[in-house]
Parts: sequence; C-alpha cells; structure tokens
Amino acid sequence: MLELGPLIRDVPDFPKKGILFKDITTLLKNSTAFKQSIDQLTNLVRVHDPQVVIGMESRGFIFAAPIAYKLSVGFVPVRKLGKLPADVVSVEYDLKYGSATLEMHKDALKPGARVLIVDDLLATGGTVAGTIELVKQLKGEIVALAFLIELTALKGREKLSGHDIVTLISY
Repeated sequence: MLELGPLIRDVPDFPKKGILFKDITTLLKNSTAFKQSIDQLTNLVRVHDPQVVIGMESRGFIFAAPIAYKLSVGFVPVRKLGKLPADVVSVEYDLKYGSATLEMHKDALKPGARVLIVDDLLATGGTVAGTIELVKQLKGEIVALAFLIELTALKGREKLSGHDIVTLISY
C-alpha cells in the first residue's frame, strides 16, 4: 500500500494569496495511488449501503463516479449554477474564499433514498453543507460523507456534525 499523503502537491497562494492549495493531480496521475484511493474509500463506505452516490463539481466527480460504479449504484452530479438542463433545486453556500450556488436535478433522488456524498476535500464544509441541503430538499437520507482529504485546521467536520464522515488523508 502506498502512503497517499506525500503524493499530493502543495501550491501556495492558489487560487488567491494566503491559500495553500492541495493539488490532487499529482496523486491522480499515479495509477496505483488513484486506484488505491478509490478502493479504500469504497471499502470504507460500503457498510453504509448507499443507493446513490452524489459528487460535487468538479473534483468530487473524480471520486464519486468510480465509487458509485464499484458499489453498483447510481451517480448524481451536483453542479454549479446554470449547468444542468432540467428543473433543479438550488442552494447558495459559502466557500473558503467566497460563495457560490449549487444545483441538482429535481428528479435526481427518490424520497428516502440512501445517499453517500463524496468530494475530494473537506475544508470549511461549505460545499458539502450546501449539498446536504439539496439532498434534504429532495427528502433523501444521507448515510455518510466521504473525502480523500480533510484539512482539520479549518474545522469543516464541526459544520457537519451528526453525519458519519470518512476521510483517507488528514492535514
């Protein structure tokens, strides 16, 4: 097994001064590390028995879609404002360095659907909190939240209390 943390590159002052960006592309280009990260996350979330996996644009798609495939369940994308073609539910949420709007198709979930939310990074928790709100609007049941990376100093986990949280790498 590879140690995944050292495969992630730090990029200072991106996307703006004072932010230390965790660049996962250096992990993704390593086929063994990418496969291992998908396999490990899938094994950790399988016990939650999700019926659908939600991934947020854009890096969340990288992990959510293959996890859904490995679990033999559907994948639902959560997109930025104006990117989905049919009727949507939407929510405005706070980012570490601004705010944005997320959308999901109104017919993406059946009431009571067991939902796993997957993203690449848990920072302040704003993006996933917004996604949780979308799932609630459609009356889905969130069974777990899964992330490749957690930035513990930003305390995003606190915003998500009451949810099972799975992470592979913590900084």
